[in-house]
Amino acid sequence: ADSSVPVLITGESGTGKELIAKAIHNFSNRAEGQLIEINCSAVSQKQFELELFGYEKNGFSGIWSEKKGKLELANNGTIYLDEISGIDIENQGRLLRVLQENEFFRVDGSEPIKLNVRIIASTNKDIEEMIAQGLFREDLYHRLRVVETELPPLRERKDDIPFLIDYFIK
Repeated sequence: ADSSVPVLITGESGTGKELIAKAIHNFSNRAEGQLIEINCSAVSQKQFELELFGYEKNGFSGIWSEKKGKLELANNGTIYLDEISGIDIENQGRLLRVLQENEFFRVDGSEPIKLNVRIIASTNKDIEEMIAQGLFREDLYHRLRVVETELPPLRERKDDIPFLIDYFIK
């Protein structure tokens, strides 16, 4: 938890990937910073781009105000990218720049914004298969999985059931 390296959490839906991401943040030296979450597959890719990177005021593209993105809001904290497999190739390239350079550009921005943010990502998809199909960048995959953890489904963790029952009863 105290490292600042990216973490990739894999496992079926419902295995608790979000809980693990929150625990990593809460036990890290970034716990006083924000944990910002974004579901990468729950919005259109254009909306995802605007939400993650923010945007500059620019009448040409129809944007009339400035907005900080979730990356900028997570500065000195953690950003949790749920279902990272839902990001298109173009946005994968932009995210790769964040991991490599610790900076990004807002949409329609011309000045780089420096960051100090930890990235935790999760997926229930087989990323290696997506790479083989040309749907996911291999370089991004390797940057994201500096630490990788696979969460087995509850059917393979029967010892956890009594703890969960006790938790839900309380």
